[in-house]
Amino acid sequence: MSIIPSEAGNKQEISNSISRFIRDLKVGSLLNKCNCKKEKDIPFMKLFTYILCNVFRDRSMYMQKKTGSFKEDFSKNAYYRFLRGSHSNWLRFTTLLSEKIVNEHLRGLTSTDRADCFVVDDSLYERIGYKHTELASKVFDHVSMKFKKGFRMMTLGWTDGCSFIPINFSLLASSKEEISCKIKCEFTNRKKYKQRIGTVKRSEHYIPIFFI
Repeated sequence: MSIIPSEAGNKQEISNSISRFIRDLKVGSLLNKCNCKKEKDIPFMKLFTYILCNVFRDRSMYMQKKTGSFKEDFSKNAYYRFLRGSHSNWLRFTTLLSEKIVNEHLRGLTSTDRADCFVVDDSLYERIGYKHTELASKVFDHVSMKFKKGFRMMTLGWTDGCSFIPINFSLLASSKEEISCKIKCEFTNRKKYKQRIGTVKRSEHYIPIFFI
């Protein structure tokens, strides 16, 4: 028996909710501050909105193309160039977005006497296909008490004791070459190489970067 996808019934509802979210929080203005630019005549917001909508749908771009339900006017090459692009400062974007949500929508709902704080979490991000992923390492999982393949996901969030808002995150790798995959980038002056080098920092050294 086949499962009938529910996308047909809620596709418009999802699109309307995402559009309202982008409009109310002025996401386009935040993206401009983070060096997010259009991809070869394709408006940046068009690609961003499509990817954000896909998070709440039951089909990826691949499945949409396979089933003939893909109706966008951009190619898969533009889609993947957007995902691989290194010029956009996503760390700053998520920080600005969470700041806007907290200051403009949450603070007014709670008492001024309520204490709030930042929360830093270091969890396992397991990765299948370990041998083909740059800097993927053997990471000790404190839940199963075993070493697993992947990254340490350092996450920064804000909480008032009742609500929790994620701010940003970074995948950290081991600095020991014997338990991690090598960096494939050969040009040490490139931005991507510098980003990769930053992932091998110790957790306590990386935390201040979240607040820059």
